[in-house]
Formats: sequence, C-alpha cells, structure tokens
Amino acid sequence: QVQLVESGGGLVQPGGSLRLSCLASGSTFSITLMGWYRQAPGKQRELVARITSGHNTNYADFVKGRFTLSRDNAGNTYLQMNSLQPEDTAVYYCNAVSRSGASLAWGQGTQVTVSS
Repeated sequence: QVQLVESGGGLVQPGGSLRLSCLASGSTFSITLMGWYRQAPGKQRELVARITSGHNTNYADFVKGRFTLSRDNAGNTYLQMNSLQPEDTAVYYCNAVSRSGASLAWGQGTQVTVSS
C-alpha cells in the first residue's frame, strides 16, 4: 500500500508563493505517476500537474509558467506555486498512480487560500 501526506498549504496574498509537499510512504516502488489536483468550493476536482518516474511533467494551462512540479528519488513530490491568484484558492491533493493506471492513493489534502 501507498500512503501520501500533503503539507505546505496556507494563506498567502495575491502574487505570493507557496511550496506544497507530498510525502510518500509504503510501497513507493509501485508508483509510476504522481499527480496534483485541486478542488475549489462548489467545483469539481481538476488536474493541476503530473510527473512521471522519469521526471517528465505536464501542466494544466491555467498554471503553466507559474507552478513547477518536481520529485525526488524517494517518490516525494513538491509543487512550487508562484504568482498565486485568488482563483488558485482550493484544497490541493496529491495522487499516486501505478504502471497499469490504477490509482494507488490520495493524500488528505492541504488548503491553499489566496486573499488580500
């Protein structure tokens, strides 16, 4: 089994930055893909960014140029978020996916609030 724990959320002013972490434990060898998602109140969960075990990344259009996703060899991932805007306010979740495409685990989420 895989367990994921997110951290790093908080309150930040527009234009500010936050760095979210997703620490993975358990059967991390089974993780092929890690994704970050977010869910704002009243909206569906949406993909923010993904990174493969080979460190290839792709981003949603609404975060390109502002967010950077990285991972270390232990399977932990880090989402650097710059130039944050109020519309980025959401609960952010990380997700681990296996080689077969099955979802292995979700984290509990971390709240990001962008407000002056």
